Amino acid sequence: MPLLYHPKPGTVVICDFGQGFRVPEMIKRRPAIVVSPQIQGRPNLCTVVPISTEVPKFKMPYHLELPNLALPPPFHVGPNWVKADMIFASSFARLDLLRAGKDDRGARIYITECLPPEDFLAVQKAMLCSLGLASLTKHLGPPK
Repeated sequence: MPLLYHPKPGTVVICDFGQGFRVPEMIKRRPAIVVSPQIQGRPNLCTVVPISTEVPKFKMPYHLELPNLALPPPFHVGPNWVKADMIFASSFARLDLLRAGKDDRGARIYITECLPPEDFLAVQKAMLCSLGLASLTKHLGPPK
């Protein structure tokens, strides 16, 4: 079910990259991290970076491993790599929360997993590197 609200930056969601994309773009349903705040005049859109379990062939500054990120099945098989070079503005229709099964009544249990501040800061730095703006990473302060 698509999201009906803008998740907080740092929230891990599921993004369906399987609609209208072509290799070498992301092309399947996978976890992603919300990186944008809610922006006025931009309804039903948020910016995400995907997470992959594929170790980069050549590790670059825009690749970031998140070894402590625990995801539910079927995404629980790590390692988890942020592909910060694949920044994407997504419609809420492509996004869903992580699911952790069903409760006693059969209702879905959703997880609202948010990255720790130091990990989210590392994601932001990796995104700057992906845009050729690595020199700006020194201006990002310590995690809040």
